[in-house]
Amino acid sequence: MIRLWLRRCERRRRLIAAALAAVGVLAALLALRPAPGPMVLVAARDLSPGVLRPGDLRPAALSHPPDGALRSGAVGRVLAGAMRRGEPLTDVRLLHSLRLPPGTVATPVRISDPDVARLISPGSTIGVLASHDGAPASLVADDVTVLTIPDAPDDHGALVVLATTPAQAAELAGAQAGGHLSITISE
Repeated sequence: MIRLWLRRCERRRRLIAAALAAVGVLAALLALRPAPGPMVLVAARDLSPGVLRPGDLRPAALSHPPDGALRSGAVGRVLAGAMRRGEPLTDVRLLHSLRLPPGTVATPVRISDPDVARLISPGSTIGVLASHDGAPASLVADDVTVLTIPDAPDDHGALVVLATTPAQAAELAGAQAGGHLSITISE
């Protein structure tokens, strides 16, 4: 009986050797596979600047997450710039983390034409013009940097957050109260 079994094994020794080699390779791959990294939040789809909602982010294990990668608590916070699907969310991507240049404040203004706001992005340098009751437009703020363009549907124009001096912020508030704002694009 044992001889019969040995003869059968001898005839199939190449098949048995190949199967054992495959099991060995699989075991080596599993042993050398890197351990999953920490879970961080990544964009579940392409995101526009604005308030983060449930479903905008999903947890993912990254072997080398970037510094400042968030692991939780992002829903309801304001994303300062666009993100691509799968991109990890870091603390500097959120509006409260933006570093304002010294002597500036974040100033929200509403541009009359929402289509014009699509021509700019965070980091753009613009000028803001104001027009009142058919009078020629005048420059209210020049060389201001766009911080973010929140995605807020509104029939009254597009909201844009700018880095301005306190004096420019006061001028913009006055111009916005009594007229319509438009922009010029420097960069």
